[in-house]
Amino acid sequence: MNAVWKAVGWAGGVLGAAATGAAVGLVANQRRAAERRPVGVPEEPPGELRPTRESTVAADDGVPLAAEEVDPDDGGEPALTVVLVHGFALDRRSWHFQRRDLAALTEPRVRQVLYDQRGHGRSGRSGAESSTIDQLARDLDAVLRTLAPDGPLVLVGHSMGGMTIMALAEQRPELFADRVRGVALIGTAAGAVGGAGLPKSVLSRYNPVTLGVGRLAGLQPDLVEWARRRAGTVTRRGIRVLAFGDRHVDPSLVDLMDRMIAGTSVQVLTEFLETLGTHNRYKALAGLRHCEVLVVGGDADRLTPFSHAERMAAEMPHGELVRAAGAGHMVMLERPDVVTGHLAALARRCAVGRTESRRRWRRA
Repeated sequence: MNAVWKAVGWAGGVLGAAATGAAVGLVANQRRAAERRPVGVPEEPPGELRPTRESTVAADDGVPLAAEEVDPDDGGEPALTVVLVHGFALDRRSWHFQRRDLAALTEPRVRQVLYDQRGHGRSGRSGAESSTIDQLARDLDAVLRTLAPDGPLVLVGHSMGGMTIMALAEQRPELFADRVRGVALIGTAAGAVGGAGLPKSVLSRYNPVTLGVGRLAGLQPDLVEWARRRAGTVTRRGIRVLAFGDRHVDPSLVDLMDRMIAGTSVQVLTEFLETLGTHNRYKALAGLRHCEVLVVGGDADRLTPFSHAERMAAEMPHGELVRAAGAGHMVMLERPDVVTGHLAALARRCAVGRTESRRRWRRA
């Protein structure tokens, strides 16, 4: 019987870390030696910045979405609104550095909107039938209608958040032709998730471990969460190894990741696996032809390898492709200088209106 609980704990750890693709069995022997504090780590605790305003947005099916707004630091008039959309099993705290530094911009000043995707962070949950990228796109649309009903927009998505933006481009092409001036796709993919990087079997609803844990989570959610907590140390090691790249990572960032993942139930994780495994929106990229486009990937990303970024950029030759050397899936936490710097440049281009640009490739 003890072996059964160990198996449940292990499986819960896998799914808890599935947000970062942490297949626990591959990383159980990894050590924390790589977590030395690098130079320039910020003094403020990651994930604890205070917003200008907080609110709740009602999704079209009534699910409450926790949201916040951040005004420019100097109180000046913003030129546009930047909307930050987080990834699978994370929450809006994953944008800590971007949220902090974009607020300090003066050329241009930007207003920021951040929210927790359904089932994540402080937002409400829904059933498995609504745990789809299509529904997440409708949720994003609801957030825009409520908190950014007019004016120019820049949409920034990481991982599943990038997929959400692609799906919205399918559903609302007129929005991207009219108001959305810029799109940033960070550590994400337009399709073939699991074809490279994270093993497809982990994302598959047919995987016996995934299927078993999903069923058990539906019947005994408290039991599965208890088992996952017992496997927490192993899961944390998996987060460090597979969510981040080859550079030294401050332990506080791994702790933030751990808290965000722990705040997403195993049942929610399993309910989203099908939509991630079937995601294919290369055709949707055509809807971004009117926008300034930024694609950022880490070349040490073990979950959505840089080949995904290259393929998306090939579909959008007018965009900018940035390769963050040594960075992993959580590139915006690991290399905030690269990500925020290019987002600021994107905001500047979008603030002056639509411009024709040739494709740019950069290694940071």
